Amino acid sequence: MPVVSPRVYLDHAATTALLPAAREAWLAEAAQVGNASSLHASGRRARRVVEESRESVAADLCVRPSAVVFTSGGTEADNLAIKGLFWSRPDGADRVLASSIEHHAVLDPVAWLEQAQGADVRWLPVDGLGRVSMPALEDQLAAQGTVALVTVMWANNEVGTVQPVADIAALCRAAGVPFHTDAVQALGHVPMDLGVVGADAVTLSSHKIGGPPGVGALILDPRLAPTPVLHGGGQEREVRSGTLDVPGIAGFAAAVTHAVRGQEQRARRLVDLRERLVSGIRATVPEAVLNGDPGTGPDERLPGNVHVSFPGCEGDLLLMLLDAADIDCSTGSACTAGIPEPSHVLLAMGANEGQARSSLRFSLGESTTEADVDAVVAALPGVVSRARRAGSLASRTG
Repeated sequence: MPVVSPRVYLDHAATTALLPAAREAWLAEAAQVGNASSLHASGRRARRVVEESRESVAADLCVRPSAVVFTSGGTEADNLAIKGLFWSRPDGADRVLASSIEHHAVLDPVAWLEQAQGADVRWLPVDGLGRVSMPALEDQLAAQGTVALVTVMWANNEVGTVQPVADIAALCRAAGVPFHTDAVQALGHVPMDLGVVGADAVTLSSHKIGGPPGVGALILDPRLAPTPVLHGGGQEREVRSGTLDVPGIAGFAAAVTHAVRGQEQRARRLVDLRERLVSGIRATVPEAVLNGDPGTGPDERLPGNVHVSFPGCEGDLLLMLLDAADIDCSTGSACTAGIPEPSHVLLAMGANEGQARSSLRFSLGESTTEADVDAVVAALPGVVSRARRAGSLASRTG
């Protein structure tokens, strides 16, 4: 019988394996019955699990339990924050400020507000490392009474650059403007004391931290009352209607505890592995370009992120060649209707279209080993050489 070699999984920014603690919590509740909104004993038992999970998440993130609004995941939480805060804005505030490198779960609802709801959208520029321009933000906030909300992600999902969210929150607070941050990539990788940061709304997702998919949360200042996106039973402070996923919430709470309590040790290990991978790539493919902040600190770059452009190559072809070599990673570009598009993040950072199309993201996680890193380093020279030959052939025959 043939021996199947294990795959190297370096796409933890896309999704993560279910943690044992999260699996146990999910399975325990999945074996029970009861709607958390029902008044009978089974319903009250389910409600108790939800509220205990809410208290656990709140304690881990240093917020009040009333701030935790459970959702179906990061995309819903982003939409609830952005649309809900815009719709509940004071009269005269029609401006939305968003960084130009947001995930599409933020980019698309912001663009929809502009197209369908008359929002005056201002895209905040970033520098060559992917960090948002604070002077540009200050200039926009100076127009008192016109800004409905600001949304800037905590850490970029492609290049891993960490934003100065506490400083942004302070500016917004001084201007009296709600600040939302998508922290999906940051949780479990950088220190996260939301009581200190001071953001008004923070998006989290379970499956990015070893929890079950299909659940997440919006950490929402209890003083805010965004207009609901979903209407129905009035669950979750009447902000987010819908039957609560009790097993998912229990598993999510377990994953948050694991993410927060092991963050520092995990980050140190991932930084070591990341630097091993970066050094290996530079040694074997010297012309490769590391994108994002090259620093190793928690306020500079995500510890497990390695985002690299390979000049003369198409990222999608590199991805397929690595896939054939049993290595899982991702490109820095989105693919719409089968047409590869250059990374909007790299373009916003000032890269040319060729560089923006030639990138790969390796995202390391809890299961990553030195052997995984070494396997990527060993495979890359041949993969890059094949991709360049294919590109050269295409240019001659195109």
